Amino acid sequence: MSRPVFFLLLTFILLAIDFYVWQGLRFAIRNLSPVTQRWIGGTYWGFTLITLLAYVAMQLLPADYFKSTTRTFVVAFIAIPYLSKLLAVLILLIDDVRRFLQWVASYIFPSAAPISPETGEPVIPRSQFLATTAIVAGTGLMGTFAFGILSGAHDYRIRRVKVPLKNLPRAFHGLKIAQLSDIHSGSFFNKTAVKGGVEMLMKEKPDIAFFTGDLVNDRAVEVEDYINIFDKIKAPLGVHSVLGNHDYGDYFKWPDVTAKNNNLANLQKAHKLLGWNLMLDEHRPIRVDGEEIGLIGIQNWGAGNFAKYGNLEKAYQDTGDFPVKILLSHDPSHWDEQVLPKYKDIDLALAGHTHGMQFGVEIGKFRWSPVQYRYKRWAGLYEQNDQFLYVNRGFGYLGYPGRVGILPEITILELVKA
Repeated sequence: MSRPVFFLLLTFILLAIDFYVWQGLRFAIRNLSPVTQRWIGGTYWGFTLITLLAYVAMQLLPADYFKSTTRTFVVAFIAIPYLSKLLAVLILLIDDVRRFLQWVASYIFPSAAPISPETGEPVIPRSQFLATTAIVAGTGLMGTFAFGILSGAHDYRIRRVKVPLKNLPRAFHGLKIAQLSDIHSGSFFNKTAVKGGVEMLMKEKPDIAFFTGDLVNDRAVEVEDYINIFDKIKAPLGVHSVLGNHDYGDYFKWPDVTAKNNNLANLQKAHKLLGWNLMLDEHRPIRVDGEEIGLIGIQNWGAGNFAKYGNLEKAYQDTGDFPVKILLSHDPSHWDEQVLPKYKDIDLALAGHTHGMQFGVEIGKFRWSPVQYRYKRWAGLYEQNDQFLYVNRGFGYLGYPGRVGILPEITILELVKA
């Protein structure tokens, strides 16, 4: 489908959603005064017009017209109202299905519905309850998303996890690991809050720190304003990092291949400026008091349609003498696809990528997020046959500049002898 055709089709769908929700809203407020109804109608259509104009601008203007942060907020300004309207549409559809069934029944059983004296047709009005519920639910969802931007985007939480490893050398018992993932620096809008998150991490005094990919959304330039914040992350055994799927610039329209390659080179330079040891399909020893474990870091490798740049076979070579092996791999699907079936002696893998979809519920041991229908392992610690995977919920955000329920994470893992 060509881009102009897709643009026109999506515009038609959005307008159809607007008019459908308006029918429900108009019914829900029909008992209010005419002045109030006009105010509500004017507000609804005025906001809708602004939203549609923003959508048109996003489609017609060049991809690099907006700064990355501005673009994130414009996309959210478009998406949030329509996601909220879709919820209202689902509830209104329930009512319309009910009305349709009643309409059919009225012809089979004429007394099933009152007949209009003017038209002679059955009169089956909307349900006031469902119409009101649809509007309240849609408005509530939009309010929830707005709250997630104002409150959840930078509400950093430290999650502490103990990982028992059978072959852990005595010198590594109690080793404190700090993990960050999915910074997405191009989305940040509160530099002070980001700085506060880094300070929270450093107060934990980790022995070693890992970053598991997605430093930027697309372009290396996005991290420039945050170099002097994230370079404060230090640890006695170093800060080690890998690349995520967004770091390669695959989702940005570059003028040519050279520009894309230069962007990746600049991103790798950014890791050096941060003082991070970027691992590109390689391994290195981590030594403490004469004992050592192996650290393996690969480029992004994701199941399905995600890029498979990583080469675990290459990185794994000559690691047989390490009693414990830790893998940094951005996408948790890699654990199920390659690590579990082929690399039985990789004791712990650290990943990110999912963000917990930045939306969900976590109350005690109960966890739910829409992302679980796409990813089997999407947040927290997983164990299978004495192998462990930890999936970080992400430090930043992408697309939606906020978080609801699934808050940004700083992970502190402690290795213990099993």
